[in-house]
Amino acid sequence: MPPRANWKGSLKLAELACPVALYSATSTSDRIAFHTINRATGHRVRRTFVDSETGAPVDSGDQVKGYEVDKNDYVVLEPDEIAQARPQSDKTLTIEAFLDWVEIDTVYFDKPYYLSPSQSDASDLFVLIREGLRKNKVAAIAKTALFRRARTILISAYGDGLLAITLNFDYEVRSAQQAFDEVPEVKVQGEMLQLAKHIIDTKRGAFDPSTFEDRYEAALAEFVKAKLEGKPIAPRRKARDAKVVNLLEALRESAALSEGREKPAAKKRAAPRKTKAAAARRKAS
Repeated sequence: MPPRANWKGSLKLAELACPVALYSATSTSDRIAFHTINRATGHRVRRTFVDSETGAPVDSGDQVKGYEVDKNDYVVLEPDEIAQARPQSDKTLTIEAFLDWVEIDTVYFDKPYYLSPSQSDASDLFVLIREGLRKNKVAAIAKTALFRRARTILISAYGDGLLAITLNFDYEVRSAQQAFDEVPEVKVQGEMLQLAKHIIDTKRGAFDPSTFEDRYEAALAEFVKAKLEGKPIAPRRKARDAKVVNLLEALRESAALSEGREKPAAKKRAAPRKTKAAAARRKAS
């Protein structure tokens, strides 16, 4: 059964339009989910909104949105007022520009979606856009009203279809300068770079997401299984304290280990042991 589309509309390039459907590329539905349980009764617990001052429950009809302008001072917006702020959607993904991949800052990436034609008669134009992006190694910037918000979307060729990534707004992305302000200036020796390159070369691999392991989910699954079987959960082992080592010496040691794993030394054939029986056979011959 094909997945359900999150959104349907048109992908517009100049005066050409192609009907498309948008599908979520990721999902958290397979993660282990917990419910809050009353320890005494074993029943699920429900949340109730209460007044922060009186403690009295507040019905859903009396709950409104408020923006805090000062401590305990709010500007209240009614649901219909908030609805007026939402952009009107014409269900059109309008391509506004094409960018080289090297120009794209991945820190602005938000959430990925798959984009495919929603009608069979639109396949020719869809394939033309896809192959144009692929052959020219570019991505398209498009805008639309998506999920009640005006969104900017990055579109690129992906397999037989297109990948559409919603982008964060500039005000949502924090400056990297504050995070990097305290990074010290360190003079890197030539030998260090050579050793680092050697370690990188011996550990080169291919991008294979099937090898990624969610250790937290795996541990939770084991704990749930142990509980069902009535087995105790073993306490976590205490992590060893990290040793302070000389960086250059550590690189040398790591490079030696990497090379040893990459090119294991050939085992020498053991010389045949001289036994009394073998000596007797040689003497008899």
